[in-house]
Amino acid sequence: MASKPHPTRSTPFSVRAKSESLPALTSYLLSLISFKQTNLCVSADVQSTSALLRLAEEVGDSICVLKTHADIVDDFSDRTIKGLQEIAKRKNFLIFEDRKFGDIGNTVQSQYSHGPLRIATWAHLTNAHLFPGPAIIPALHSAATSTLIALNQSVSTEISTGTPRTSLDGFSSTTTDPEPDIDPFTSTSSSASYQFQPSSSKAQNTLSPTVAEFDMALRRSSVVTATTTISQTFEPCPPNPATLSRSLSSASGDDPVDRAAALKELGPPPHSRGLLLLAQMSSENNLLTTEYTKTCISAARDHKDFVLGFVAQENLNRDKEDEFLVFTPGVGFGDQVTGNRGQGGDGMGQRWRGPREVVRDEGADVVIVGRGVMNAKDRASEAERYRWEAWRGYEERIQRRK
Repeated sequence: MASKPHPTRSTPFSVRAKSESLPALTSYLLSLISFKQTNLCVSADVQSTSALLRLAEEVGDSICVLKTHADIVDDFSDRTIKGLQEIAKRKNFLIFEDRKFGDIGNTVQSQYSHGPLRIATWAHLTNAHLFPGPAIIPALHSAATSTLIALNQSVSTEISTGTPRTSLDGFSSTTTDPEPDIDPFTSTSSSASYQFQPSSSKAQNTLSPTVAEFDMALRRSSVVTATTTISQTFEPCPPNPATLSRSLSSASGDDPVDRAAALKELGPPPHSRGLLLLAQMSSENNLLTTEYTKTCISAARDHKDFVLGFVAQENLNRDKEDEFLVFTPGVGFGDQVTGNRGQGGDGMGQRWRGPREVVRDEGADVVIVGRGVMNAKDRASEAERYRWEAWRGYEERIQRRK
């Protein structure tokens, strides 16, 4: 489509991360990719929490992003979220929920921030189709913002109870000191001026008060004080990649001398969310036309503060100011992925290309690998193999390696 390759194809990730016009989350991800020397995203297509967390442990050191399908995890719960967040923090990767939103604004807002998945509370990235119209983007952005504000607010309520007493000046006072056990329905103690008096209809059965009388007696017997405190906190924002004391573009490029120290200095991800638009697909005969892809690019330019980039099969940066990321699915090593089904496809419309090819030749920034890793006997080693091949393609693309 473009006769001359876009500058982002030949610019190192470390240099791109320093652009002041990028959203904080994009800068962070580019820095993370540079520090870890990985542009691999593994797709966690598993159906239980234990399988998901086990996979995250196995491949976490080799990835920059873990892509999840929360809606196929049978026992998805808070335990899933907390476990995944802990591993992501420890092994330094972002979480991308592959939700593929595609509905009217009001509906996608609820799907994003509510329900059993509550995606906006834990996933750094998600994605969406544009066929409902460009309004889906600000709808999701608004839901993300509201969710993050709510997450930063904590509400605590302190409840104290006491028994009312009559003070010397005739006014009631309340104490929370321990009181002797008093039956508010039968006591004649002077300390309990709220002796229960049954209604006339129940006068001959004083041991069986009505529910209403029971409730009234309890209300008279004590005073409840509730104090609610609302506090607001914010996660620390990681340092701007442009001001890190440790150079992201050292003499050998994206190769910090001390990777662990560099990641520690980078810190946690910013408290923000990002969206990827589904602009192209890897399946055969899909309906995402060239005109549709162009519309996605235009919509992304109108919402650069929230749209980080695209799920696509090629680099979609066209204008000089474009700085979008491209995540490319359909990546594999042929027979290693398909088994006996043949090279390059799975018999169900999916097509695969090698990681080195899509990064070097098509300009992909992040490669998404699913079954290529999932089907391996040693998933940690296979993820590292994919990481190496994708990174090699990147170095060849920026002409660091020939």
